[in-house]
Amino acid sequence: MPHILLVEDTEIVADAVRETLEAEGWQVETCADGFKALRLIESGARYDLLLLDNELPNMCGLELARRARGLDHRQRTPIIMISASECGRAARRAGADAFFRKPEGFGRLVEIIARLLDPS
Repeated sequence: MPHILLVEDTEIVADAVRETLEAEGWQVETCADGFKALRLIESGARYDLLLLDNELPNMCGLELARRARGLDHRQRTPIIMISASECGRAARRAGADAFFRKPEGFGRLVEIIARLLDPS
């Protein structure tokens, strides 16, 4: 079962996304703080995909993506950045594989996650 780390500080959004992903059979761990998320990302915990909001307390998602890409064990982990602001270009430069604007991008989220988890 794929394990996804969802880093989102807006509780209602985090709950909705978590429920949607769990309905697909994916295990979702949530975190609402950038520093706490960094500790999880740096740990040896298995995450098959990182789903990062950009605007977070204590550290933005762009920085989390950059830091994840600098870790040997996270270089190939798919990263999706979500944000209400237009930071798609910056997200890709930081190492994200995909970018979604909130809320309009959520309709394609499951499809993109499925593709990133099974690229064959």
